Amino acid sequence: MATTSDFKNGLCIKHNGDLWKIESFQHVKPGKGPAFVRTKIRNLNTSRVLENTFTAGVKIEIVRIENRAHQFLYKEGSDTYHFMNQKNYEQVAIQKNMINAPEYLKEGSTVDIMFLAEDEKPLSCTLPPNVILEITFTEPGEKGNTATNALKPAQTETGVEIKVPLFINKGDSVKIDTSNGNYIERVK
Repeated sequence: MATTSDFKNGLCIKHNGDLWKIESFQHVKPGKGPAFVRTKIRNLNTSRVLENTFTAGVKIEIVRIENRAHQFLYKEGSDTYHFMNQKNYEQVAIQKNMINAPEYLKEGSTVDIMFLAEDEKPLSCTLPPNVILEITFTEPGEKGNTATNALKPAQTETGVEIKVPLFINKGDSVKIDTSNGNYIERVK
C-alpha cells in the first residue's frame, strides 16, 4: 500500500472499486485543519474525469499498468478491432469504445494499448498524435483560387471526411491530427 505522498501524474490507482488515473494533483496545507491532496482523476473504464480530495497520508492501492505497441490487423463487424503485439505476435481484440480515434485506423497502423498488468486486461487504445492518410476523393481545386485559406471536403482512405486546403488533390497524402481531425500538412 502507498500513501498520498506517492502521487504523481499518470499514476493509476484503485479507488471506490474502480480504476483511476491521476491527471493532476496538488498538496494543500491550510492554516487550520489537516493537510489534504486535491486531485483530478480519470476513470479508465468510462473516461469520466472527477475532482476528488484525499486526506494527506491516507492509504491508496497502486495498480500496475503497462503500455505496449501493437499493430492494427483488421476490423471484425462494426465494433471489434484486432491488434497484434509486435514483440511476441499475440493477438488481442479491442472494442471500438476503448479506442480514442478508431476512424483513423488503417491496416498496419501502430498504436499503444494500455493493459492492467495483473490480469492482462486491455483498458484503452491510443493512436499516435497524428496519422498520414491518402485522399481518395475530393473536388479538384480551382486554378488561381489560393489567396484565401478556404477549405474543401475530402475523403480519406479510411472513409472519414475531413476539410483540406484547395490545393490538395485525389491521391495526395496528408497528415491529420487524431485529437480533432484537422488537416496539418501535405506529405510528399
